[in-house]
Amino acid sequence: MTPDRTPRRIVSLQPSATVILRDLGQLDRVVACTKYCADVCPEAATGRTIVDDSWTADAVEISAMRPDLVIAAVPYQEKSVAEILKAGARFLGLAPRTLEDIYMDIAAVAALVHASDMGQQVVAAMEQEVAMVRSRTAGVTRPRVFCEEWGKPLITSQPWVAELIVAAGGTFAGTPGARQSVENVRSLDPDILIAAWCGAGDRVPLEKIVRDRGWQEMSAVRAQRVYCIRDEYLNTPAPTLIAGLHALAAAIHPKIFPPTDGLRQIRDVSVESRIAKNAVV
Repeated sequence: MTPDRTPRRIVSLQPSATVILRDLGQLDRVVACTKYCADVCPEAATGRTIVDDSWTADAVEISAMRPDLVIAAVPYQEKSVAEILKAGARFLGLAPRTLEDIYMDIAAVAALVHASDMGQQVVAAMEQEVAMVRSRTAGVTRPRVFCEEWGKPLITSQPWVAELIVAAGGTFAGTPGARQSVENVRSLDPDILIAAWCGAGDRVPLEKIVRDRGWQEMSAVRAQRVYCIRDEYLNTPAPTLIAGLHALAAAIHPKIFPPTDGLRQIRDVSVESRIAKNAVV
């Protein structure tokens, strides 16, 4: 008989891997994951050990789980790589940049757990949703959208987010995944501002960052088209991106797409500024 080498004890150091395994119907193979995995995939919080993530991996923690596969994300610190390798289990590092990369990652994880057919279904469902939104925005006016994944330093969202913005009927302003200066973004003068900060959930302080950066006269701010989208909707390269796609579409073309969960719009910054000024006086 051919031995079954399918991994049965997986340590997931990356939320996207945990979500992928869940959607493949293989979450029972995950014996340990990170607190960020549990935030994005609440089902993973029950009955599993919480361990450090890809940036702070600990060989002792990982080894204690007796894994036959560790899944992590790159880039990460060299020390973390050493800790993962020291644990001695098979190691899969995910480093997607584009939607196609993400589809390939899903297929790769599915193949490892002998769920290739389900992997194809998950990818096909994502592609179908992207195509549907793209078809509904064909021929529309495409506003310029600046989307950031971090505030200090200011970093634009990843290439897959740029692809989703295009599918949702916008034009990505700036260079995906690159550091930007406050002045440069001001000169871009985007029509829409979106913040989806890693690890911040939906708690990005929109009014504060506009005031602190001096962006009050930007077109997006004057039109009150400044939004926060939940972190995991845009920064978890997994099927959760479809929720991000719909949030982007609702922000970019609210007359075509209805409001959706995970999308928050700025209040009137001019009112906030007057309150702050009067408080100082």
